Amino acid sequence: MKLRKYLAGGAIALATMALSANTAYAACATDSLPATKAKPAGYPARALTMIVPYGPAGGSGQVAQAMAQAVSDLTGISINRDHKPGGSGAVGTTAYLAAPADGYTVLEHIDDASSAHALDSSKPNPATDLIPLVISQITFSQVYIRTDEDRFSDWNSFVKWVKAQDGKATIANVSKEGSMERITMKFITDATGMKIQQISFDKGAPRYGALAGGQVDALFEQPGDVRKFLDAGKFKPILTVLKERPAAFANVPSLTDAGLNFDPLYRFRGFYVHKDTPADRVAWLQWAFQKAYCQPSYQKYNESKYMSLIESYRDTAGARELITSTVKQYRDVYKAMGLEVK
Repeated sequence: MKLRKYLAGGAIALATMALSANTAYAACATDSLPATKAKPAGYPARALTMIVPYGPAGGSGQVAQAMAQAVSDLTGISINRDHKPGGSGAVGTTAYLAAPADGYTVLEHIDDASSAHALDSSKPNPATDLIPLVISQITFSQVYIRTDEDRFSDWNSFVKWVKAQDGKATIANVSKEGSMERITMKFITDATGMKIQQISFDKGAPRYGALAGGQVDALFEQPGDVRKFLDAGKFKPILTVLKERPAAFANVPSLTDAGLNFDPLYRFRGFYVHKDTPADRVAWLQWAFQKAYCQPSYQKYNESKYMSLIESYRDTAGARELITSTVKQYRDVYKAMGLEVK
């Protein structure tokens, strides 16, 4: 009841994001940045390393590849990606923080870093323990079923079917308790009265494969991450976790259509360096990663992943504002859920 009252008050709305579900991000955010920037003396003298706390097949792995390529195309500096999945990002983050703070190692991370700090303040704060170079993706989630599914065909029939299964229905989701995905599914199940088992997968590919192979009944994911399954006609969305239907999914019900009265949480992905990285190297990396956002290859990638449906860019100041707001939102939600917030 406490959580339901909290949601009805709209306290978790991302007020600083000013998102519109039907407005594509038309102008490129960093067109005004200079085309080139002088490198600090002697830096970078070798390839950079990008630590990615998730596997290569999921959304984080895909955005890491796209951004690394865009930065390399812009600067001529190679970036080697080092995937360290596990612990919902904790393994990769720990490895990153153990690396020298010399500007040669960059961390890719998602909003899980913010929610982890919100639950336990001893965890790194990505707005202060790290320096956000750029947030390059902000997106929404959907619930998917197989296109050839014959037990249900849309959101209403899915909810009806799940309720008849007496808790035996399943949905593939991420493994981290307290994550955006897990919290959103709690909002949905509380609002609908559904009982559904959330089957945990830390990596994207097994999660998608579980739905494709029929091991689970549904999947909670972001549209860009499963684009190939949508294009191949294997998956179809039955619920969009936005207040309004985006034009790209005009036939899929939104939260409002489904009678779900809560404000959506969003997935965001970005790139960071350690707070102790030399300032001149930080400034060059900020330019490189922010300018790379406007590289044609990266813009094409974002569009291909439905990342142009809502505004996906934040510079360092905007990223800190987003992260700080998100941490507060998650702390409020966790407290409303009765979780121990440290």
